[in-house]
Amino acid sequence: MIYKRVIPCIFINSGKAVKWFDDKTVLSKDVITLARYYSEHGADELLIFDLSDTDEEHDEAIVLMKKINRVIRIPMIAGGNIRRLEDVKKILYTGAKRVLINFSKRNSVEMMEEAALRFGKEKVAVSLNDFDSLFKHQHSINDNCSEIVFMHRLDLDSVMNTTSLPCVIVTDTMEETELFRILKCPGVRGVSGKYVSQTDMEFTKFKEKCEQEEITMTSFESIMEFSEFKLNSDGLIPVIVQHYKTQEVLMMAYMNEEAFYATIKTGKMTYYSRSRKCQWVKGETSGHYQYVKSLTIDCDKDTLLAKVEQVGAACHTGNETCFFQPIVGTDFDETNPLRVFESVYETIEDRRRNPREGSYTNYLFDKGIDKILKKVGEEATEIIIAAKNPNPEEIKYEMADFLYHAMVLMVERGVDWEDIIRELADR
Repeated sequence: MIYKRVIPCIFINSGKAVKWFDDKTVLSKDVITLARYYSEHGADELLIFDLSDTDEEHDEAIVLMKKINRVIRIPMIAGGNIRRLEDVKKILYTGAKRVLINFSKRNSVEMMEEAALRFGKEKVAVSLNDFDSLFKHQHSINDNCSEIVFMHRLDLDSVMNTTSLPCVIVTDTMEETELFRILKCPGVRGVSGKYVSQTDMEFTKFKEKCEQEEITMTSFESIMEFSEFKLNSDGLIPVIVQHYKTQEVLMMAYMNEEAFYATIKTGKMTYYSRSRKCQWVKGETSGHYQYVKSLTIDCDKDTLLAKVEQVGAACHTGNETCFFQPIVGTDFDETNPLRVFESVYETIEDRRRNPREGSYTNYLFDKGIDKILKKVGEEATEIIIAAKNPNPEEIKYEMADFLYHAMVLMVERGVDWEDIIRELADR
């Protein structure tokens, strides 16, 4: 079964979001806020098109893509103004899941093949404006990319008979019936365009309409029904909430049936408040949302474990976790590697924003990129020298120095640990 996706698109022109590739009317001046809105209101993916003409504008769009990727929690596919393989690399380094190569541009076939060879076909998608391009290059497209984005209304039956690749249709139609027709086509995995890119789009309601049309939309799906759980005397099930990366226990709350299915439907943790006797979405007032990564039931089917991506602090006191007050026993060393790296990174970032007199970190930032690169190179050399000696303590010391200077470089160039982790996870 192909689960269908709703994929808004953002056309970037001179740092703003415009209505369409041939309509430069400004849709939103704040591209980052628009992308965050799509992500937080039920979009499944995001298409980014860079409409720039110059290298300078293209670099500005690349910076925007990187910022967008940091605030959204859905995959991003991006393209536009790609003239060389270096442009493909820049877009992928923003955190994009795939780069979109426009087949109406010169040398696009060669660019696609080179990109697939260097980065893998799963990192490459192509956009087509007509059926002829697909028919003429179908074998190369099938061999060198993982998705096709059609920027035109086409005979979808002919398209599906030509390729087995999943397709996304970008259309200017504002008619829901036409969108339903497109989504019902077997090879279509998603729809994008003017309708689903409205700045006040209610994705959940549109998906509900699609379900009524017997179109199966992307969403979490529970293997078990709520009626199979063992509930407490109030008809509730307790939920232990854990950070999916650090494994830290964040909080404990309760769900009733309505909250359970709302969580699955929206992807945001939703609970039942015993004191207020009503349903509540975590983060609805504070902005500290919890995005579902997984839900697991225990052996007695009476407790849920939720692994989530936590925005901000989990506790209403401002603490990262509700479990911050020790009452029995002594504390122990809990050095989660990712938390240590992120903590050091945040300290370096803070030094850059709030300089301190005598700070070595600020000395490096003041001297600039050449000095930082020189130190990274020196520390890398020190690791090599230390590794020739039998004492492992020297290697640990030099590795720590190197990682610190590497993090200074990361802050200087706007790369964070999330970017590194995503890159490693994709390899």
